[in-house]
Amino acid sequence: MSPSSSDLWSYAEIARHINVQSETVRNYRRHGLLPEPDLTDGNGHPRWYPDTIRAWARNRPRHR
Repeated sequence: MSPSSSDLWSYAEIARHINVQSETVRNYRRHGLLPEPDLTDGNGHPRWYPDTIRAWARNRPRHR
């Protein structure tokens, strides 16, 4: 069974999860700080499984 787009997170869902702006998440990706997308949708947008992002968020460096 293939995942539906509602099962995957975009920049907006990631931003809400870690409490930052969507543009911040895009910058993380540009700088190689996000995990590789789990897939790219038909429009070329990267998408991640929530568990991928939750694991990354638990281990990401925090600014203090």
